[in-house]
Amino acid sequence: MIRLEKRPQPSRALSLSTPIMAVLATFVFGGLLFAVLGKDPVEALQTIFWQPIFGEYAFYYRPQLLIKGAPLVLIAIGLSLGFKAGIWNIGAEGQYIMGAIFGAAVGLAFYPAEGWYIFPLMVVAGALGGWAWAMIPALLKVRFGTNEILVSLMLVYVAEQFLASMSLGLLKNPEGFGFPGSRNLQQYAPAHNAELLAGSGMHWGVVAALIAVIFAYVLLAKHRLGFAIRVTGEAPRAARFSGVNPARLVLFCLGTSGLLAGLAGMFEVSGPSGQITIDFNVGYGFTAIIVAFLGRLHPIGILLAGGLMALTYIGGDIAQSNLGLPAAAIQVFQGMLLFFLLALDVFTHYRLRFGAAEAA
Repeated sequence: MIRLEKRPQPSRALSLSTPIMAVLATFVFGGLLFAVLGKDPVEALQTIFWQPIFGEYAFYYRPQLLIKGAPLVLIAIGLSLGFKAGIWNIGAEGQYIMGAIFGAAVGLAFYPAEGWYIFPLMVVAGALGGWAWAMIPALLKVRFGTNEILVSLMLVYVAEQFLASMSLGLLKNPEGFGFPGSRNLQQYAPAHNAELLAGSGMHWGVVAALIAVIFAYVLLAKHRLGFAIRVTGEAPRAARFSGVNPARLVLFCLGTSGLLAGLAGMFEVSGPSGQITIDFNVGYGFTAIIVAFLGRLHPIGILLAGGLMALTYIGGDIAQSNLGLPAAAIQVFQGMLLFFLLALDVFTHYRLRFGAAEAA
């Protein structure tokens, strides 16, 4: 008989090693998936993980690592604060969308004016848009005890409908010949999140992601609020006895995660994406959940995990064009990371035992 026995204390060695084990397991089973699809698994994995960094056209793909990784890190940092405290924001995708809409709306409201103040106002609007959308599940949880997982997730679909409405309505380009979508903010200099160094991929979103990593590290390691977040997640009863206010913590964690997701959306719509369209969102808010857990909810770990996930995005695109791999296969491959991480995490808290259970 095989059974799980709870460990007296979680295994620190396994906690640190399970992300590496999850990546290795994903390589193995992802390779099997590619083989079933009739592709050479070694060639597929090499295309995904080697070509973007060391391949013939790596000079083009390397900057994309920053472009793809920045929104993932920015969103994941916000999510990790709540996850550490046992507050589960699953709706970052909706907050990302609302941040993009609010930021783009402010920029387009000034069109065609010139002024240095336009982009900073867009940043503020994007942050407020994401924060306000996250406050809905936060206030409902604090006031009525609703489940933040369900409310935040359902609000993603509301945000997607709002995005479609804006693309076809208020933000629609009046000079777009009837096609849905806003003006291209890349062509409106005061609202454009341009590269800070040409060809580097470095833009203000990357800077914001790095600042968020530093902020989260200092908060969790040095600040009393960081202690409250950690102790609430690890020992809720101890947190209550130590004077932690659960309502304030919910508002802070959900609000911060929404704010950072909104910033990610604003930097994306004003930079790499360029415009509000019906299909603007590409799942960064959901993928960031994988990044947060793969990084062990630690700011530095999230930074590394964001780079790895960005690599799978870029390498996946190359594999689709060069090897004919379907996009769904790449998404399954990315999902395997979270699946194996969560599966292996069980052994951080439990150990396998063989034989009959001892009588009480």
